[in-house]
Amino acid sequence: MKKAYLGIDIGSISTKGIIIDEENNILASIYLWTKGNPLQAVKQVLEKLKKTLSEEYEIVGVGTTGSARKLIGTILGANIIKNEITAHAIGTLSKYPNIRTIIEIGGQDSKIILIKDKVVIDYAMNTLCAAGTGAFLSSQAERLDIPVEEFGKIALKSKSPTPIAARCTVFAESDLVHKAQMGHKKEDIVAGLCKSVAMNYLNNVGKGKKIISPIIFQGGVSKNIGVVKAFENILSEEIITDENGHLMGALGVAILSKKEKEINFNFNIIESKFETININCTGCPNNCEIICVKKEHELLDSWGNRCEKGNQIINKKQKTFHNE
Repeated sequence: MKKAYLGIDIGSISTKGIIIDEENNILASIYLWTKGNPLQAVKQVLEKLKKTLSEEYEIVGVGTTGSARKLIGTILGANIIKNEITAHAIGTLSKYPNIRTIIEIGGQDSKIILIKDKVVIDYAMNTLCAAGTGAFLSSQAERLDIPVEEFGKIALKSKSPTPIAARCTVFAESDLVHKAQMGHKKEDIVAGLCKSVAMNYLNNVGKGKKIISPIIFQGGVSKNIGVVKAFENILSEEIITDENGHLMGALGVAILSKKEKEINFNFNIIESKFETININCTGCPNNCEIICVKKEHELLDSWGNRCEKGNQIINKKQKTFHNE
């Protein structure tokens, strides 16, 4: 059997899965919506990957990253759980070893990663406001009655982008309506939105950062050619995009799993029943919110506890699992 490695990137909006071989070649990949249920999303990812993967491969490494990396890593028995910054950097450098700046805009958050000599030297993230993210663009596309997939093509038709105040989602929406009522062309408004996304990113996430080329643009919004062109015009630099740019986090954590102790992963985990249980510990002023992950009658892992009193509550809860 040939060895393969699985990487899962679980975000708030989308979940990405990838399987690579020992030379980092992509054997299978999938991208789908999380829909507020990371457990179900990962099961769907595994089902689709299983159908695509050749039977000559066995998975001996599993890595998870993204907002639900701890939860999904515990459930899958991952041999590595890593933050998004490291995962995206490793995935990107595996294909673009000379890259200096990573611009990433996803469904609800965005990040910038600065690299020198293949080492991350600085980064920043924005998770406080959805302005300038994929969710923001999707909502504006719906408001304009335009498929979000057509946004970029329409933006390129504009010769005079409409100025849109996009620092805040609420202000952007009211400004968009106002400009439409004033008679601005739809393509100009769309181009203005694309430009405002780029400006918002640079003035917020990229504020104070020295953006050096080569620059690569990743995340779902990188599929929007209008936003890509807006970045190129503002920065006066070529922006690299990759057809698998949305998979770089999953790719990176799959590569990292190769360096860890091999495991025996089985797709039958899809059929297992998992449950997450929240426990509010009131044993001390910390008031910890403890998350327990349960498989059948077994406690797989827990986190969120900061003292011994929380451990006592977890132990009591574990006994009830065995008696169920």
